[in-house]
Amino acid sequence: MRRAVLIFSCALSGVSILLTSVLIHFAVYRGFSERIRLDAAARARLVAAAAGLAPRRDAAYFKELTERASPPDDMRLTLIAPGGTVVFDSGGREDEMENHAGRPEVMEAYERGTGESSRYSETIGKRTYYYAVRLDGGYILRAAVTSDSVFSSLSRIFPLTMLIAAAVFALAALAGRRVAGKILAPVNSIDIENPRENAAYEELSPLLGRIRAQNDRIASQLAELRAKQLEFSAITEHMREGLVVLDLGAKIIYVNGGALSLLRLPHGDYTGGGVRSLSRDAAFLSAAERALGGEPSEIVIASGDSSVQLMANPVSDGGEQPGGGKISGAVLVLLDVTERYERERLRREFSANVSHELKTPLTVISGYAELLSNGVAKPEDAPRFAASIYTEARRLIALVEDIIMLSRLDEGGASETRERADLRALARDAAETLAEKAAERGITVETAGESVEITGIPHVIREIVFNLVDNAVKYNRDGGRVLVSVKKTRSAAVLAVEDTGIGIPPGEHERVFERFYRVDKSRGGSVAGTGLGLSIVKHGAMLHGAKIDMRSDGETGTVVTVSFPLSA
Repeated sequence: MRRAVLIFSCALSGVSILLTSVLIHFAVYRGFSERIRLDAAARARLVAAAAGLAPRRDAAYFKELTERASPPDDMRLTLIAPGGTVVFDSGGREDEMENHAGRPEVMEAYERGTGESSRYSETIGKRTYYYAVRLDGGYILRAAVTSDSVFSSLSRIFPLTMLIAAAVFALAALAGRRVAGKILAPVNSIDIENPRENAAYEELSPLLGRIRAQNDRIASQLAELRAKQLEFSAITEHMREGLVVLDLGAKIIYVNGGALSLLRLPHGDYTGGGVRSLSRDAAFLSAAERALGGEPSEIVIASGDSSVQLMANPVSDGGEQPGGGKISGAVLVLLDVTERYERERLRREFSANVSHELKTPLTVISGYAELLSNGVAKPEDAPRFAASIYTEARRLIALVEDIIMLSRLDEGGASETRERADLRALARDAAETLAEKAAERGITVETAGESVEITGIPHVIREIVFNLVDNAVKYNRDGGRVLVSVKKTRSAAVLAVEDTGIGIPPGEHERVFERFYRVDKSRGGSVAGTGLGLSIVKHGAMLHGAKIDMRSDGETGTVVTVSFPLSA
């Protein structure tokens, strides 16, 4: 604004000087021209009056007359005879002049007695004024005065005008600077945040009022935006799912903590960075690029032991139809599908394992039954074949029962009735049931601890205890020992089964709870079993909110503890 004030002041001063100079010069020039014309007319009439009294009108007389009259140097007298012939001219030779009968002032003098005109010469750049008077006998006396043209006059005063203009410009600039400073000082000191407290010019009151109203609207909108942003952040930051918003240039507008966790990135501010700062996976970048091009896509990214599903969709700024309008960005949604894919893997493995485990006893039963039915078997082998058929049938029944048990546990046991059960009593029952089996290998099974009641599904808890004790006997060394203890802590009832068996390597502690998984990798090894015992223990514990802990160095036995919450 200061610059505008200075420019306006200087421009106004310059234009004022130029216009004033030109107008004054034109006024003065017009008055001067009028004075010259009147002077020429007066002198011509004076000479004409003197000529009217003269006895003769020849060139010598007029030469003498002009010398006596002493006209100005810039005045020229011409005597024109009837018919237009120049008889005398004070400024040149008469015999070299053309006929003047057609000159406007001469023609007017013939008609009216006097005549006048002016003509501009392009050659000399001057204007000449002519005044003609008719004398007796048809003679015409003409007086001519030459003066500069208005443009010539202006050109002579132009340097002086420019000098004056420059001086005025300088003064205007200094004055404009000071005036602009004084004008702008109150404006520059206006507090935009608190326009009510400003004591500026009265003329600024409407503007300050609008600023105040605009500030109020902006404050209200900012408060609303902050509230929405906090609400959006509260929702998205507590999502397990990942959310990424990209602009059209693939720059990150927003990314929540769930996305950073799923992409295994340190939490921080990624706003404004490129999509490559989140992942350099080719499939991830390709999906984001397709979404920015208007094509939705869905992929699964596998990284180590985790699987992340990516759904990339374009964002448009309008359009009646879904996806219509101009693409303005993309939204990426990430879901952790590791558990789903793991369940699918386990389901496939379970199907394969069940097929294998069922096929083995069925093959044995079918083979021996075929031998017996065809009469091929020797009579003395029949009892042995029958015993094998019975053993495999019992194994098959146990396997089916375990599968049914797992199926019920997978369903969550919501419909099962929960009752109070004594954990030590269940441990004692399991020990007594397996005592004969343990005695065959010289293994002693002992119980210890106190009676602790928990709330749960009795037959599921019984299966947990039985399978732990059965495994401790099954994988123990001959002459070994199994100790089943129950104790109560402040928040849990703890069942511990300790054996002196072959142990479980530390790297296998998690996997032994998988279905059909065995440490020795054999499906039908030297130890008989379905391979589902610990899987039943795991699912039963999950159903009761219990925690399982296993300690073993793989050589000197194993201790498995299950902690049931007392509130269960």
